[in-house]
Amino acid sequence: MAEASVARPRPDDERARTAWDVAATVTDPEIPVLTIEDLGVLRAVEVDDDGSVRVALTPTYSGCPAMDAMRDDVLLALTHAGYTDVTVDLVLAPAWTTDWMSESGKEKLREYGIQAPTGSAAVRAGGPVRVALTVKCPRCDSLRTRELARFGSTSCKALYECLDCLEPFDYFKVL
Repeated sequence: MAEASVARPRPDDERARTAWDVAATVTDPEIPVLTIEDLGVLRAVEVDDDGSVRVALTPTYSGCPAMDAMRDDVLLALTHAGYTDVTVDLVLAPAWTTDWMSESGKEKLREYGIQAPTGSAAVRAGGPVRVALTVKCPRCDSLRTRELARFGSTSCKALYECLDCLEPFDYFKVL
């Protein structure tokens, strides 16, 4: 469903696969343990016959301040890899969803001390479903947590506190 909009290079397109692999090494400037591939922000890489590269990135939200840094880092990574004509497009549709995050990316988040999003954005498509959200502490796995602030260190995270180990932690919201 949401994953279908990713345009990974065809297995037989070695030039595009190689450029994808280079772009996929770029990390999120706000959460450096995640690559843009882990985050699902890297959406497409194409290499034309003349060797020019076009990369599509979808921001986690339209006002994400990290997108300029991600774009610049992708340009730099591909330029250092020998590509001379690189274009990075920011694509807003379809909108990014936490469903695009890789499972390994979610595990990296947890190990970094940020609880990964729980649930699926696709579930919300039918309308609001009101349920109490229990967010597991990434440090001690306790479910006895509480939200301290709806917006944490970035707009896509909320600030929580564990009532057992008393540690604060970020929760990457389901979007």
